[in-house]
Amino acid sequence: MLPIKYLRNLLQNDAYSVTLRLKMTTIPRFFDKPAGSFFLLGPRGTGKTWWTQHSFPNALRLDMLDAVAFNELAAHPEKLREKLNDRPGIKTVIIDEVQKLPELLDEIHLIIEQKCGIQFVLTGSSARKLRRAGTNLLGGRAGRHTLHPYMAAELGSQFNLESALAHGLIPVIHASPAPDRALVAYNALYLREEIQMERLARNIGAFSRFMEALSFSHASVLNTTNIARECAVSRTTVTGFQEILEDLLLGYRVPVFTRRARRELAVQPKFYFFDTGIFRANRPAGSLDRPEEIEGAALEGLVAQHLRAWCDYTASTADNHTLRYWRTRSQVEVDFVIYGKMGLYALEVKNTGKVRSEDLRGLSAFGTDYPESRRFFLYRGKERLLRDGILILPCEEFLRELKPGLFPFADVFAR
Repeated sequence: MLPIKYLRNLLQNDAYSVTLRLKMTTIPRFFDKPAGSFFLLGPRGTGKTWWTQHSFPNALRLDMLDAVAFNELAAHPEKLREKLNDRPGIKTVIIDEVQKLPELLDEIHLIIEQKCGIQFVLTGSSARKLRRAGTNLLGGRAGRHTLHPYMAAELGSQFNLESALAHGLIPVIHASPAPDRALVAYNALYLREEIQMERLARNIGAFSRFMEALSFSHASVLNTTNIARECAVSRTTVTGFQEILEDLLLGYRVPVFTRRARRELAVQPKFYFFDTGIFRANRPAGSLDRPEEIEGAALEGLVAQHLRAWCDYTASTADNHTLRYWRTRSQVEVDFVIYGKMGLYALEVKNTGKVRSEDLRGLSAFGTDYPESRRFFLYRGKERLLRDGILILPCEEFLRELKPGLFPFADVFAR
């Protein structure tokens, strides 16, 4: 096992990290600066610190991973007000890893209530303590936003599909000269510093087994009973582990699309790690594992994280979209359904270079129930085809063109 210091150097402001941050600086993000105070959540290494430094260069920054700053404000939260009084020209205050000291939010709430004109940017890599402290995101006075791994269109010419499938698109991993080692260290960092040191799980060994067992459910419907059996723990324990993982923003569930349903549908959600690289880091591969199974789950997960980022970055008061999947009781399935003001989109993802008629069965059934939908089949081939109202596209081409506010190739259906 590599020392935790390897990745901590990537995530903190030491000399080595500065070099990596300079590399990250050349990649502008699609995330737009919100108005007013807001939470900016996302797993470690997704670029929250770099983005806030770039977007608010003159802000007052307080890092709760810094022991001095943490101890001072933990003992006397009111000192935050004193710091602001000493700097009357400050318009923006950034508090990194605010979940480490959720009690500080009461003081921030009071300052916002007084309408001092100060904008608070509160970053965090976990929603667990915020939720458990009952803060409810400052009573709605601060919006909640998420910074995701890179999208292919953000990377432009730097995007490489094979590399993305192998290592994912977490910025700090992408910037590393040794992404394989960085992924191993990234997992170790979370197990030690977020799970063990924060005492989120009593049995760290069982949680490690849970992460491995859960990797077999990536891009699949969750089966809690099977995971509990594999980990030799109770279903209740697995449910608790799942909540920890989602609170740490390391995984998420995609529910079933049920709007105006005409058939009996499945009810269980599908699970995804937040980044394909994290799936690969936890998924064991041996002589009994078929490479195409792992590659297929990795490709579907890569599309999922792009669509999830697209929904979040596109979101506005009038333009919210949801990510779902569609599955009937008779096992007819469509991997992803996007629904919102911009339309209804259905997408099937296959790790194949050829298109068979049976591959389009789910999209055809969805089109029967939702004739207004625009349907896409993403694959590893090179040709772009339109077959029976379904647009067949190379997956890499689709990902490169997916940008917030626009859904690529949607105009093809209007011709």
